[in-house]
Amino acid sequence: MRATAFPLLFVFTMVPLLPALAAASQPSASTLQALDQKAGELRRVHTVVVAYQGDIVHERHQGGPGPSTPANIKSLSKTVLAAITGAAIEDGIIASTEQPLAELLGQLPSGVDPRVNDITVAHLLALQAGLERTSGSNYGAWVASNHWVNDALTRPFVDEPGGRMLYSTGTSHLLSAALTQASGESTYALAQRLLGEPLDIAIPTWPQDPQGIYFGGNDMQLSPRALVEIGELYRNDGMVDGRRVLPEGWVEASWTPRGQSPWTGDGYGYGWFVTSLAQEPVMYGRGYGGQALYVIPEREMTVVITSDPTPPSPGGQFQQQLNQLVVGLLEGE
Repeated sequence: MRATAFPLLFVFTMVPLLPALAAASQPSASTLQALDQKAGELRRVHTVVVAYQGDIVHERHQGGPGPSTPANIKSLSKTVLAAITGAAIEDGIIASTEQPLAELLGQLPSGVDPRVNDITVAHLLALQAGLERTSGSNYGAWVASNHWVNDALTRPFVDEPGGRMLYSTGTSHLLSAALTQASGESTYALAQRLLGEPLDIAIPTWPQDPQGIYFGGNDMQLSPRALVEIGELYRNDGMVDGRRVLPEGWVEASWTPRGQSPWTGDGYGYGWFVTSLAQEPVMYGRGYGGQALYVIPEREMTVVITSDPTPPSPGGQFQQQLNQLVVGLLEGE
């Protein structure tokens, strides 16, 4: 895998958290009041949920599905898919992140570039497959194709596997196909068994491709409270009620940047963006229209925001406004 240089702020994610955890405290009433005021100014926002030390301490619902109602989380699904993948490794379905995609799929379409054989699970998780993106201007043609997996696999290489981050839902969908083929179960069934049951959360069905593969990396339906549980699973190093759901070391690996977003400059690991807000390390997943899951380990906090997922997109500036809601929580009294 090609080495990539990252800003110094990413180093902080690897610093032991215990000293900071001792000083962590629950957001004050005035801080939460200020959060509500700022969220109220963002009319697109539907729900904001704040958890501290695993307990939900604040919820705001100002439109759309409420805190306990499943909502379309759009590309935040990539973060959830990464958790399913980690749980599949813990369950023995996948050997490791270094297992080749071709080995899991078992059969490749004719005429694929030989470099497809070099793509690993790690490359799919970190969006480093090297294949031309199916997102952005290519998205419509990709989802209109009659075989999403073959379409993604036969696109030209624009970088080597393990190269730069190329944000592509087609890459995530290849991961869903690999999980399905390797396990003999649908990605939905895996999600239910490996995440839904241990976390005690509801995971409804979501769209499938023409071959019946559940959409990898988009259009999952989860409630904000369910997303809190996924964030808490990561904050607690892959453990829930004394049970290991994600492999040992998975969270550290997931929160280690392997690529860098060309739009924000934030690092990207296994389904998680890595950044710094209010001078604190923050890991987050995001989806179209303002769907976001933040984990702030040093503050023992998890924050979920859901918003109107319908077009037109509010743009990258809106994500920065959501980030500022989190900054307010971190800098509040």
